[in-house]
Amino acid sequence: MHSTTSIIRFVLIMTSIVALILAALQNGLKSKHDQNESIYSKKATLAAVSNHIAGDFATLKDNDVQKIFDEQIEQVVVDQSGKVYSTEELIERGIKEGKAENLDLSREQKKPAADRLRPVYKFTKSDGSVYYILYTRGKGLWDAIWGNIALESDLSTIAGVSFDHKGETPGLGAEIKDNKSWVRQFIGKKIYDGDKFMSVTVRKGGAKDPVHEVDGISGATITADGVSDMLESGLKAYEPYLKTIKS
Repeated sequence: MHSTTSIIRFVLIMTSIVALILAALQNGLKSKHDQNESIYSKKATLAAVSNHIAGDFATLKDNDVQKIFDEQIEQVVVDQSGKVYSTEELIERGIKEGKAENLDLSREQKKPAADRLRPVYKFTKSDGSVYYILYTRGKGLWDAIWGNIALESDLSTIAGVSFDHKGETPGLGAEIKDNKSWVRQFIGKKIYDGDKFMSVTVRKGGAKDPVHEVDGISGATITADGVSDMLESGLKAYEPYLKTIKS
């Protein structure tokens, strides 16, 4: 009887030890996953100003990405009215560290437009030039698409963009991310005509307006239309904030 009790106690102890080890491993893996996701997101944001970052952007290491974010990025969170939220206000809303980088952007997209929080990343180049990186999100052919749009200090001229998607077709809609020459078309386009908001349109059959349009993607009309709609609604939502900077 005593021997049986000892065996049961031993099994319970070992089971507890194994459970603790598995929990520690799971937490460690989750922490690493979260860190990788954070760096991936930051690099996607910086991709919009990749032409203004020294060296080969494609080969930037994780610590290089983090260093740029720490030293050259100022991040704020705004809403559709143009209000800039304080760190304390964001922490009260459950945003970790009160930072734009910790916004759950897919969750924000599910809210009514007027209630959404939006990130702004102000990138200062080594020569003092300033760029504002804005985030947009929309729908492609199959699922969500999103992008980072960098504006020059005039808050109209596009300095660069980066796009991504959840499930567009390889070789077609996925070109919004993979086709670098298509992405480069956006550089120099303008989202304003004087004081009038215009956005940038992806035109099937080729751009006709050299200032506010880019060429479409062959065979990916729905995704291209999704990009146009995303830019129109997403960038316009930042208009009140942009006006506060201009003034």
